[in-house]
Amino acid sequence: MADINHSQEQNFKKDRHIKEIDLINRDPKQINEDVVKVDFEDVIAEPDGTHSQDGVWKASYTTFTVSKYWCYRILSAILGIPVSLLWGFLFACLSFCHVWAVMPCIKSCLIESQCLSRIYSLAVHTFCDPFFEALGKICSNVRVVLRKEV
Repeated sequence: MADINHSQEQNFKKDRHIKEIDLINRDPKQINEDVVKVDFEDVIAEPDGTHSQDGVWKASYTTFTVSKYWCYRILSAILGIPVSLLWGFLFACLSFCHVWAVMPCIKSCLIESQCLSRIYSLAVHTFCDPFFEALGKICSNVRVVLRKEV
């Protein structure tokens, strides 16, 4: 029983930076749904009346599909890791700036604006409230009568 609890504790204490990667569904949030999903039919199309020979059309389809597949594979093999390193570095810098610069600035601005809003509120209540109360008392005796004359 103690062994079972110990193994469960180890499962819960896994490092949160280690994540299982889904090798089947590589775009689970569909961020590239309409952008990068480009097939032969999306790029090359022959309208009615201007068709090439069937052999040329089939060879073009095969050439496009195979070259796109292998070009992507070769580029991702050569540049995938360096580019992901650069993007990781960029997002780490953005996160660092957000945590250590942006949020403290926003927080200090909120604190300062709270102080300024209290001063503004005091000024309005001190100077404007008596003026508008007096204006309201002056205008309170004004009566408007509408008559329709035929």
